[in-house]
Amino acid sequence: MFVLIAGGGRTGTRLASLLVNQNYKVRLIEHRRELLTHLHQELPTEVIYEGNPVDPGVLEAAGAREAHVVAAVTSEDATNLAMCFVVKTMFEVPRTIARVNNPVNAWLFNDTFKVDVALNSADVLAHLIQEEMSLGDMMTLFKIRRGHYSVVEEKVPPGAKAIGIQLKDMALAEHCVIAAIIRDGVMTLPRGDSILQENDEIIAVASPEGAQKLAEMLAHPVYPVRNGNKKE
Repeated sequence: MFVLIAGGGRTGTRLASLLVNQNYKVRLIEHRRELLTHLHQELPTEVIYEGNPVDPGVLEAAGAREAHVVAAVTSEDATNLAMCFVVKTMFEVPRTIARVNNPVNAWLFNDTFKVDVALNSADVLAHLIQEEMSLGDMMTLFKIRRGHYSVVEEKVPPGAKAIGIQLKDMALAEHCVIAAIIRDGVMTLPRGDSILQENDEIIAVASPEGAQKLAEMLAHPVYPVRNGNKKE
């Protein structure tokens, strides 16, 4: 797969480095002299292409006609929008991904400007914080199906609602599948009549709704209290 990246800042450089290490064909376009010097220290020379990423001639020379994906991750929203529009309309690039720097401009990152995927860091951060707050001690191992499902892990604490209840009676099946139960260091495949015990480690595949339901079933019976607010 050939990925064309616009923007040689920290995001673009990190993305290019990760993709190169995974044996993708990568070309990063940057025109700012102060960044080009740093880029040549971080990336192979053949990955770097000097030029303005919204110039059709530069895009042509950088290989836009052969690119499978274009990632516009410059620090300017106008540049990211313009690049997505140009590569889609002039070079028929199959997929465009654009970074949203200013959340106020997020509404512009849609099909009108030929943006397939908009990455709004403010929304991503807010979602992650909300998820961590709502799911308590549950750990998200990784996301699948573009974030629609998560593989999560949690240890069953003392007093959790789920203790002593058969899995089939937890009403989780529609949104959450328990993939494994680890008890005393031994992993077992759960059945409908499996019953959770204190200190079991649970690995599950869940939608956001399923993860929330599972977190409620595995929550501590008493919400943690700050020491400073503890009443004698």
